[in-house]
Amino acid sequence: MPTFLVVDDSAVDRRFIGELLQKKTVCSVEYAANGAEALARLQDSAVDLVVTDLSMPIKDGLELTQAARSLRPDVPVILMTAHGSETLAIEALKQGAASYVPKSQAADRLTETIEEVLARARAERGLEQLIQCLEGAEFTFALENEPTLIDPLVDLVQQLVAGMSFGDFFGRLQIGIALKQALLNAMFHGNLELGMQPSTEEEGEDLLIQESDLSTAAKRALQPPYRDRRVHVHVKIATEESRFVVRDQGQGFDISSVPASGDPAALEGERGRGLSLMRAFMDEVVFNESGNEVTMVKRATDGEDVSG
Repeated sequence: MPTFLVVDDSAVDRRFIGELLQKKTVCSVEYAANGAEALARLQDSAVDLVVTDLSMPIKDGLELTQAARSLRPDVPVILMTAHGSETLAIEALKQGAASYVPKSQAADRLTETIEEVLARARAERGLEQLIQCLEGAEFTFALENEPTLIDPLVDLVQQLVAGMSFGDFFGRLQIGIALKQALLNAMFHGNLELGMQPSTEEEGEDLLIQESDLSTAAKRALQPPYRDRRVHVHVKIATEESRFVVRDQGQGFDISSVPASGDPAALEGERGRGLSLMRAFMDEVVFNESGNEVTMVKRATDGEDVSG
């Protein structure tokens, strides 16, 4: 049974998040009122994942993320953000946070985000030692619009980057999360044209696919023109740089509508959340003019721990 550490200076919010996790997952929950208490628990307890508020008076979520990465690099940190904390959230992602969830949407999205992060972490740990002699890899896939193909492809990429000791554990975890976001976007929003119109201005387009979307996706995957479309993925992994190109065969979108990197507006809505994760976890994220192809680059920078 995994142990989750919930960190929040509000006793009411701590209890709400803890009860939510225990209701929706099989887990043990521990609590801390601030980042300093959380670090003490990380030293003394077998914690598998940290869920922390971003804004706290004593060692906030950003400081906790930085310290946790040094103290327990194997423990993912998920942030809960409030309106107005977008810039800090982006910085925390760059410092090693695995993902984030707007606090107002915790009831709907926190457990799904945790499951995704833990799945990526398990894949990284379980496959890290399989490929020890790899010096480089390059391959291309043309994926049918079948969602079950996404996780195996992401797992394969994580095997390869782990085998080459490309970056540290967190860097490889970030590659997996960013790549999955790009594949979900290409398959559901690109090829199958789901959620192309946001239901409200606040909600935006949703990369956390709902059950109704999956049902619609299954039907569209059998109908023209959707059934003939593919998600084309080109991956090139080398010791100094890894490059990922994901292209769909949908109608694309107006790339001028994409907020500039670092713009707090980039975090609005779930499509914005996915883009922010991709930008925070990759060194470059570039769309083509048609908006149906994204190129992501991750570099093994000087001084980076590449020992694995």
